[in-house]
Amino acid sequence: MIQGVEFKPLKKNCDERGFLMEVLRTDFELYRKFAMVYVSKNYPGVVRAWHYHKLQDDLFCCVSGMVKAACYDAREGSPTHGLVNDFCMGEDNPGLLKIPVGVYHGYKTVGTQPSLLLNFPTELYNHKEPDEYRAAWDDPSIPYDWDIVYK
Repeated sequence: MIQGVEFKPLKKNCDERGFLMEVLRTDFELYRKFAMVYVSKNYPGVVRAWHYHKLQDDLFCCVSGMVKAACYDAREGSPTHGLVNDFCMGEDNPGLLKIPVGVYHGYKTVGTQPSLLLNFPTELYNHKEPDEYRAAWDDPSIPYDWDIVYK
């Protein structure tokens, strides 16, 4: 696992009315703080990648549909430099993914339905000077293939 990346499975508390799922609590081990919450709607097959932050951690939770979220450690001096992790998460595998400062990340909506992804970044978005450093979704320096992998 990439140093600082964490995945916490979430539990759906189900009954005849539906379910309730706690997404983020201050007593979760991976919680540090959050500054805002936003939701992204993503159509099937859409890849939103790659970027990293110098100031903030991201905390992702896919609440509808499914995504394949990927992380790449490009941090110089990191003991996990060069590693890739990916996580299939959403309705069928609920979880909270923590992506630390400096780790490239992105996701692809998989399946036939759009996905809704919540993010709880630890810093406010600065519209004048965004804390986003981007690479193309298919950047050859990042060893990751967004196609479906059969294991």
